[in-house]
Amino acid sequence: MFNRGSKVAPHAVLVVTILNRRAAFSSCSKLFVGGLSYDTNETALKDAFSQHGHVIEVKVICHPVTGKSKGYGFVKFSSDDEAAAALEKMSDEVLDGRNIRVHYANRG
Repeated sequence: MFNRGSKVAPHAVLVVTILNRRAAFSSCSKLFVGGLSYDTNETALKDAFSQHGHVIEVKVICHPVTGKSKGYGFVKFSSDDEAAAALEKMSDEVLDGRNIRVHYANRG
């Protein structure tokens, strides 16, 4: 694509890097779920998301000392397509009385 010795503008490299990262995040089977009620447990979260595909892992993040939910968690699906369907259907839905936010989980 480029000739030897040719220079690439730094902003072009940055744009390509950002686009590659977006593509990586948009093809992810793991979702971040925020805005959870402190009463939402892993069973309730799995039941809500299982309507949209095969859930293989669920984790509600809790405080290490008190054990109380921090109000967010993660749901992993068996495929990227199922995760995409769940993201579309569950974003801004009400779960246990709270509007939840659903995004692709960051890798890393």
